[in-house]
Amino acid sequence: MADVPVSSHGGGIAAAQRWLRRRTSRAADWRPERLVAAKGDTRVSVILPARNEEPTVGPIVATIRRELVERLPLVDEVLVVDSHSTDRTGAVAAEAGARVVHQDAVFPELPPLPGKGDAMWKGLAATRGDIVVFVDADLRDFGPHFVTGLLGPLLTDPTVSFVKGAYERPLCLDGRVEKGAGGRVTELVARPLINMFWPELAGFVQPLAGEYAGRREVLELVPFVAHYGVELGLLVDLLELVGLDAMAQVDLGYRVHKHQPVPMLGRMAAQIMHTAWSRLERQRRLVATAPPSPALLQFLVEDGAAPVRVCDVRLRERPCLASLRVAARRARGRRAPTADRIGH
Repeated sequence: MADVPVSSHGGGIAAAQRWLRRRTSRAADWRPERLVAAKGDTRVSVILPARNEEPTVGPIVATIRRELVERLPLVDEVLVVDSHSTDRTGAVAAEAGARVVHQDAVFPELPPLPGKGDAMWKGLAATRGDIVVFVDADLRDFGPHFVTGLLGPLLTDPTVSFVKGAYERPLCLDGRVEKGAGGRVTELVARPLINMFWPELAGFVQPLAGEYAGRREVLELVPFVAHYGVELGLLVDLLELVGLDAMAQVDLGYRVHKHQPVPMLGRMAAQIMHTAWSRLERQRRLVATAPPSPALLQFLVEDGAAPVRVCDVRLRERPCLASLRVAARRARGRRAPTADRIGH
């Protein structure tokens, strides 16, 4: 990525440009052997939220197992969270060597929530790594550098709490490849919102990237939006919690994955806008006379007709895991106060 001159206009953008130079590296900068030496006793978990990813989840898991578990002792556990798949996603992942849990099997006492963000939150709860890496399960060009690149800053710099992936993202449709056009929701929705309200985050090349990593002690202190607003929610909440300098990004090169149809992109965009709205309200930067509508009316053209569909895009999210763990400990203490004190 080329350096960008620091602008004299806008403190937030100027801070983002300074951060871009200071906290951006490349996956090639982080040799796996160096990371193994730096790892020490640190445990590393890799989580793949997956819904109907039978063609790609197996090769991703197999690569991580072969290169970063067996060849180099860098990853301690690989977990696939099966998010209500209707194909053989879970079976294929297990055959490739992953531990597989169903999304609704984690915290089964909680009301179920659909969505990628909920699967990620459940994966965080089901793993024990000190550093947690999230990887999308639909990557078609996956290599171990997608994991080692994200681990580099976290294993070598204790001041870094969160690392986001950056990459070239082409649009591949009907046999055509359009360079740099793959992040349509990013460019049309997320980037304008970030520059308007959180310009310090404007240096993130791919703010909606599904590849990122963080320290458990930090990730358990922020809520997870259940749907596609999870990436924006995490960036904004972590900026407030740890500050910009504790965040970094790594250029992972080239990323190819399946693309969503336009109606799905519309729903994703709506969920991201609801996420932004919620953060502005919590930060007391927005005063509204009424909440935003939870409904999105879409016209889906099929065979010359335009059927109407109304989708529920309201914000749903899971609380920070740390708060649930504290509540659980308190509940156990109330049930058996005497037993808790035996031997202490």
